[in-house]
Amino acid sequence: MSGTPPILATPLIVFCLALGACAQPGARAGHEGGASRVAAAGADAGLSAQADPENFEEQAREVFGTKSLSRTDLPDRNLDSDLLYKFLLAEIAGQRGNYQIAAQAYLEMAKTTRDPRIARRATEVALYGRYTDIAIEAAKLWLATEKDSTAARQTLAALFVNNNDLPAAKPLLQEMLTADGDNIGQSLAQLYPLLNKHADKKAVLALISELTKPYSDRPEAHLAMSEASLAANKYDAALAEIREAMRLRPDWESGALFQAQLLSRESRVKALDYLKSFLDANPKAQEIRLAYARQLINDKKFPEARAEFQRLLDNNPNNGDIAVTVALLSVQMNDLDVAEVQLKRVLAMDYKDPDAVRFHLGQVNEERKRYDEAAKWYLSVEEGEQFVPAHARYAFMLAKQGKLAEARAHLQNLVPQNDAQRAQIMQSEAQLMREAKDYKESFEILRKALDVQPDQPELLYDVALAAEKIDRIDIVETNLRRLIVLKPDHAQAYNALGYTLADRTDRLAEAREYIEKALKLSPEDPFILDSMGWVEYRLGHVAQGLQYLERAFQQRPDPEIAAHLGEVMWAKGDKPGAEKVWRDALRDNPENDELQKVIKKYLR
Repeated sequence: MSGTPPILATPLIVFCLALGACAQPGARAGHEGGASRVAAAGADAGLSAQADPENFEEQAREVFGTKSLSRTDLPDRNLDSDLLYKFLLAEIAGQRGNYQIAAQAYLEMAKTTRDPRIARRATEVALYGRYTDIAIEAAKLWLATEKDSTAARQTLAALFVNNNDLPAAKPLLQEMLTADGDNIGQSLAQLYPLLNKHADKKAVLALISELTKPYSDRPEAHLAMSEASLAANKYDAALAEIREAMRLRPDWESGALFQAQLLSRESRVKALDYLKSFLDANPKAQEIRLAYARQLINDKKFPEARAEFQRLLDNNPNNGDIAVTVALLSVQMNDLDVAEVQLKRVLAMDYKDPDAVRFHLGQVNEERKRYDEAAKWYLSVEEGEQFVPAHARYAFMLAKQGKLAEARAHLQNLVPQNDAQRAQIMQSEAQLMREAKDYKESFEILRKALDVQPDQPELLYDVALAAEKIDRIDIVETNLRRLIVLKPDHAQAYNALGYTLADRTDRLAEAREYIEKALKLSPEDPFILDSMGWVEYRLGHVAQGLQYLERAFQQRPDPEIAAHLGEVMWAKGDKPGAEKVWRDALRDNPENDELQKVIKKYLR
């Protein structure tokens, strides 16, 4: 941030500061994090503790010499010494972080001069300092002295909404809609994002219903009603409203996206079918095709998803992000030729993240067992987010070739750029030792890293997992409980603690409580479903345990889930089915300890 807030900040910045709702480019307003938006808007407004006092007079003359964009009958008041003195006092207060004093000083000047430019300045400074009462008073004066100012009306309306005063906001919003003329559609579409911070969703729905009543022929009015209805937990009404919007404008992509979002609450299949039918009728709808392709990825329908992304790429051949997605989907399909061609093409584009592309090229060549070529790509990553992952993959390749000491030396000789990379390097070395089945050394590496960063969440978690491998259940509990204190929404911490207690102790009721918390935080996570199935089995609830384990295995045929599923099937009497699950999993994971252990227990 630099300078002081300019008197002629754009209406959008003023409006966003009042509402806390500035959207990032390309994002729908009202659906992003408020803190970052306000910070960004504040930076644009230009407040700083580094203002140069020598420029204050120049700034003042610029402020008072600026003509309003919407009126010419400004007060006949020149920048005399008294006004300049007050201006300097306000600016110095702002420079020192005393925004309340600065805003109040500007407000007093505005009351004296009745100058809308000063009233606007008072509003901006009060907004930046988050002094709502001063901002409302200043914005009222701004609107009173510049009655046709859209920015003043928007700002005051947003302040009333943020202050939970919908009745006061209502006439301002009505005036804004009435005055918008040809832009009414855009303004109607912004109604719900403007009001969605208000806690009383039913009151918001009632207000939007009244505001949009004169515009029932506009699809944006029905979108606003649909959004408000959904927020008020009126799903059927929300669906009816968005369907009416789409009847009025059948090719409207924004409306179609919202209808798909609504349908996904009922059924992902219905949402996918709707997007496909919209594309059939509107094949050039790029946003819909992108949403459809992403949904196909979520459903693990990789060939279909790649076909859709390829269509997007055909229409946008120089879009590196789409090309990378096509490449990664090709990797999923084991179509490594296509993946490599696309990645090399992206690299020639001057792509924004070339290191990510080099890393993926390393992965493709490693998958082909072309280790020299893979090493070339991995070692070409010299900085950034992919630096440690790329060099870790190089080290794992060395270990696979029997060069464990060389692999460890490579990781130990890396120069981390920050604490996060330092932790990642040590975690990678610990993983090397874990894969070499040297569990004690793996634990010691991680423990030393944790000594340096004792509250680093990833290290707490990894040390706990390593401690379980050497039967230090006390450390498992201590670290995971600490992690839960630091990150109460860490589903995997609850899951790991619950599973460990279920598998290694007789504290089964306590274990189930932790796994239940994990499942509430992440209800479709296959590993948490596996843990719930295992604790139910250990509690003697074999049928319930089997249901959870079958769900987990269907989502992710992981070898350890297979070990648990087979054991519970065996207990339920389905010994042939259990043996098939184990044998199939062992074929793809011949070195998995859990599978080998359970097969030895039951089949040998």
